[in-house]
Amino acid sequence: MTEMDPAVERLVFLMSTGLARGAVLALFALSLVIVYRAARAVNFAQAAMAIVPVYVAFAVTSASGSYWLGLAAALVVGALLGAVVERWLLRLVPQDNPLPGIIVAIGLVMVLQAGLAIAFGPDHRPVHAPFSQRPFDVGGVSVLSPYDLFVLIVAAVVMGGFAILFNRTSIGLQLRAAAFAPETSRLLGVRVPRMVTLGWMLSIATAALAALLLVPTGLGLDPHAADVLFVNAFAAAVIGGLDSPVGALVAGLVVGVLASLVTGYASAATAPLAVLALLTVVLLVRPHGLFAAREARTA
Repeated sequence: MTEMDPAVERLVFLMSTGLARGAVLALFALSLVIVYRAARAVNFAQAAMAIVPVYVAFAVTSASGSYWLGLAAALVVGALLGAVVERWLLRLVPQDNPLPGIIVAIGLVMVLQAGLAIAFGPDHRPVHAPFSQRPFDVGGVSVLSPYDLFVLIVAAVVMGGFAILFNRTSIGLQLRAAAFAPETSRLLGVRVPRMVTLGWMLSIATAALAALLLVPTGLGLDPHAADVLFVNAFAAAVIGGLDSPVGALVAGLVVGVLASLVTGYASAATAPLAVLALLTVVLLVRPHGLFAAREARTA
C-alpha cells in the first residue's frame, strides 16, 4: 500500500474533525431555529441558559460516576429552565417591540453567568468525554475519534427526531402553526402559549446537549464555555435561514469544516474572520439565508 501524501492526510484529518465540530454547531444552531420558530425572536441568552444544565450534568456525573445520568439531567434541567424563563420572565415582556426582550436576555446572561461564577468559581473545570478522543488510524491517516463518532451519531439522531416531530406528528404541526399563524391557530383550538413554552423547552434542551458535547473538546467547563459556540452557531443559523432546520444542519457543518480548515492552515485567530466573511457573502446574496422560506418570514 502506497503512503498517502502528507498534505492529503492533513486535509482529511481537518475535514473529519471539522464535521464533528460542525455537528455540535448544527445542534446549537437548530436550538436557535426552534426558539425563533416558536417565538419569532432570537434568544441572546441561549449560551448562558445552555451552560447551566452542563454544570448540573457535571455535578451529577461527579456524584454518581455516570456520564449518562449527567446527560439525562442536563436535558431535563435544560427543558425546565426553558419553560421557567419563557413562562415567568419573557411572557411578561411587551411583545410589540423586540428591544425589551433583548435587554431582558442580556440581563439574564449577566445573572446566570455571575451566579455560576459565584456558585462554582470562574476557573475552568476539566470535563472528561465518555469515549476516547484519540483519532482512529485508517490506512495511516488520522480520522475521527470514537468521541467524534459519538457526537455525529447523537447529532444525526436528534436531527432525525426533530424531522419526524415537525413533519409527521400532530404536536409538530401545532408548533409550526402556533409560530406562523397564532391567531388562526387559536381559532382552530391550538393552545398557542403552551406550544410556545414547548418550543422553548425543546430549544434549551437541545442547546444544553450541544454545549455538553462541546465542553470535553475545549478548555473545560466555565460560565463562558458556550459563548464562542453561540457566536458561531448564530452565524450558522443566519446563513442557513433562521426558520430552517435543514439550513441549520447544512450551515453548521459548513461553518465547522471551514473553521477547522482555516485553523489548520492559518491560525485559530483567523477562523472567526473566515466565518464572518462567509456570513457577509451569504447575506449580500440571500439576506434571508440560504434555506429560508420567504413565506415563513412574512407569515
